[in-house]
Parts: sequence; C-alpha cells; structure tokens
Amino acid sequence: MPDTRDTAPAPDGTGGDDPTGTTGSTGSSEPVDSSVVDEATAAVERKELWVARDLLAARVREERDVPALRLLGEVHHGMGDLPAAGAAWFGAGVKGPEVEAAVEAWRASHGDDFAAMWRSLPRSVRQEPRSKKVEALRAKALEARDASDAAATAAIGTPSSPPESTGGIDAAQIIAWVIAAFVVVCAVVGLIEILRWMVPGG
Repeated sequence: MPDTRDTAPAPDGTGGDDPTGTTGSTGSSEPVDSSVVDEATAAVERKELWVARDLLAARVREERDVPALRLLGEVHHGMGDLPAAGAAWFGAGVKGPEVEAAVEAWRASHGDDFAAMWRSLPRSVRQEPRSKKVEALRAKALEARDASDAAATAAIGTPSSPPESTGGIDAAQIIAWVIAAFVVVCAVVGLIEILRWMVPGG
C-alpha cells in the first residue's frame, strides 16, 4: 500500500490541509469510528478487497472519516481503480508518488470537468465544513456551471438566420406567373371585343 500520511496539493495548486480526523483536512472534529477501519483492515489482510471497499465507501458516504478515506484510496489503488483512489485520497488530503498519479488519473477520467470531479467525491467530503482544496474544487465547479448556463442562455437568445435562397424557381412562382399571364390574355380579348362594338361595321 502507498504511504498516504502527508497532505496533498489541490488541483489548482493550493496547499493541502492537515489530514488528521480532527481539524484541517476536513475542518471537522467529528469522532472517528475505528471499528469500520479495523474491520476493513482485517478484510484487506484476508485479501478481500471488495469487502473492505464496500465497508469504507458506506462509511465515508455518511460520515467524514479521514482514516477511512485514506484506507479507501489504498483499497481502490490495490484493486487497480486509480481514478477512484485519486478521488478518495483527494478528499482525505494526502500525498505521495502513487497519490499524485491517482489524482491525475481521476482528473483525466473526467477530462478536467470540475463539476464531474466534484460530484465524484464522497458526499461527506462535499458537505460543510470543507477543506481548502475541496472548497477550491467546488468554486471551479460552480464557475464551470455558470459559464455553461450563460452559453446556453446566449444560444437560446440568438435569432436563427433566415433560410438562404437556393436561386431556383419554386412552384408558387410558376403558379403566380400562369395566373398573371391568364389575366393579361383575358384583358386583351376583352379590349378587342370592346373595340369591335365601338367601331361601326367591325
């Protein structure tokens, strides 16, 4: 398992926070339930990584538990799921060579879509109070959402261009010309008849 005891920098370059379960990394003084971590550790020792993963994922979904987050990252890493490991380690605020690679894989898996990265964090990590790096990610996600909304609004408000003329003759034009020609013919015939009436011996 990689060493994940130190703090990790945020994606925007800001420094990490204290990864302990008291203050700093989580900004919370919530008690840590060591029984879940102990049970997950025992599952890891039995090579039952999926059991450890499920235990830890359920724990950090509801409770802010940095040791559980750190171990969850190690379990994901051991299972070869680097993006998931990166998300867990980012939330725990830890660093190391393996951690940096996993965080890069996490970012790459979302194409640096900050909103998607934000949603991929465990719910407890997204809840207040947040660490500085998690808050920075949230701010970037909100900026991206606002930019997307503005672009969508601009697209809706832009009038569509009228269809360009193809330069051909359509059926309506032909019909109009036929009607006009018929009217002209009728007028000429009528004029001839009137002249015959007016001219004696016509």
